[in-house]
Amino acid sequence: MRVLVDAHLPYHLSEFLSAHKIQSKHTLDIPKKNATSDSEIIRFADDENRIMISKDSDFLDNYILDGSPKKLLIVSTGNINNQNLVRLLEKNLETLKSLFEEHSVIEIDEEEIQVHY
Repeated sequence: MRVLVDAHLPYHLSEFLSAHKIQSKHTLDIPKKNATSDSEIIRFADDENRIMISKDSDFLDNYILDGSPKKLLIVSTGNINNQNLVRLLEKNLETLKSLFEEHSVIEIDEEEIQVHY
């Protein structure tokens, strides 16, 4: 599993995922860092076959209009501290991996996981 963590999420999340044998990059790891445009972020994720992880619903809108990014995890927790965010993903990591084998867009919050596409 390969992911790209968006600027709206902490770098620590990318480190956590890497520690769990997921090939993770954060937008801080790419050349323009957090100044990278959404279209460049999408292109980077798609070119490297990475699941885009973001809180930004613009990526969902882009998927609906253009089919990109190819895979997207929307984190819709609102304000959540980094520790609770990591716990949420750790608790649901195996489920998310399994869902992404057959689905393209998944949304997670503290209560549920929703498959959109």
